[in-house]
Amino acid sequence: MSEFFDYWQLLLIPLFFGLGWAAARIDIRHVVHESRALPRSYFQGLNFLLNEQPDKAIDSFLEVAKVDSQTVELHFALGNLFRRRGETDRAIRMHQNLIDRDDLEDKVRLQALSELGQDFLKAGLLDRAEEMFNRLIGSAREDEAKRFLLEIYQAEKSWLKAIELAKELPGVATQQEIAEFHCELAANEIIRSRPDAAREHLEAAIQQNRRCVRASLLEGDLYLQEGHAEAAIASWQRIEQQDPAYLALVAQRLLETYRRMGRREEGFALLRGYLERYPSLDLLEVVYQLVLESDGNEAAYRLVRDELQRNPTLLGLEKLMSARLPLAAPEIRTDVELAKTIIQGYTKRLSRFRCDNCGFKARQFYWRCPACGGWETYPPRRSEEFDQSL
Repeated sequence: MSEFFDYWQLLLIPLFFGLGWAAARIDIRHVVHESRALPRSYFQGLNFLLNEQPDKAIDSFLEVAKVDSQTVELHFALGNLFRRRGETDRAIRMHQNLIDRDDLEDKVRLQALSELGQDFLKAGLLDRAEEMFNRLIGSAREDEAKRFLLEIYQAEKSWLKAIELAKELPGVATQQEIAEFHCELAANEIIRSRPDAAREHLEAAIQQNRRCVRASLLEGDLYLQEGHAEAAIASWQRIEQQDPAYLALVAQRLLETYRRMGRREEGFALLRGYLERYPSLDLLEVVYQLVLESDGNEAAYRLVRDELQRNPTLLGLEKLMSARLPLAAPEIRTDVELAKTIIQGYTKRLSRFRCDNCGFKARQFYWRCPACGGWETYPPRRSEEFDQSL
């Protein structure tokens, strides 16, 4: 019985082969029929792509888009390509041509509006971009439009609009970002000497994010502006509970405020304690200058040497050479100066701050990365310290 079954299985093989051949013939005929309907410039474009001639390929595909009114996807593909290449004028024309067509489906028109808004945004035409995305409010693309509007409001520094938008669409911005929007408003109010308005925004920032270091920093600045030194110090000291890595940002503020109050030694002890618990090159710089002023070169040198033994870095070694130079004997001073110069050549790139999100490096600290727009993506540490902590 099993031999009979195997025999019939063998007979089925030619049948399946024949059916597959017939199906392939039908598919080939369909492909050939479709290909004959395509303009010649389409195949020219493909040929240019295969021969690594992208500019000529784009010209050929543009010709296809002109000839065939049904090539909507090709319009979108070309428009997106132009935008990525930075040719925003051509991208705008491609998407504007789509919007101007009377036979366009509503779904496709909404996509064209979104793409045109992104073109304007890439070109820096923020008002035009905002207009396009506002036209999408109430449509199926509303959530997408609001995310782009939030990006526009941040670029325009329209922080109140950004906050209102975040309230309308939960999830469009994180609590951390909303707290930063309030901090931006508070910073502006402090500059304009409007303490009540500034305090409202700082309270709102803390409500959004209790670990918002920037709110504590600005609150201290506000208290100091009003003449409340003790309250300012208390606000800055709160940063130790929020994130002690940021204490380096307020070290100089703390020192100067203690000096004004005639409590320099108390401030010195506080900063020495911070340096012991939370090693930082920027904290070391503040304490070093303080020790240099009060106790002289020898004590400052010992401070840096001890810190370098505890946390060895090239930036720390450069500081050690600087501290050693005044103490060096005349016959070796030139050698110490030479060593310091050589080390400086290596430490220039190590002394920058680096964005966790995109890797952009900067000489100064930013709350918002100027490259990718991320909030609080800069650790308050130099890149060498950051690399060693990984």
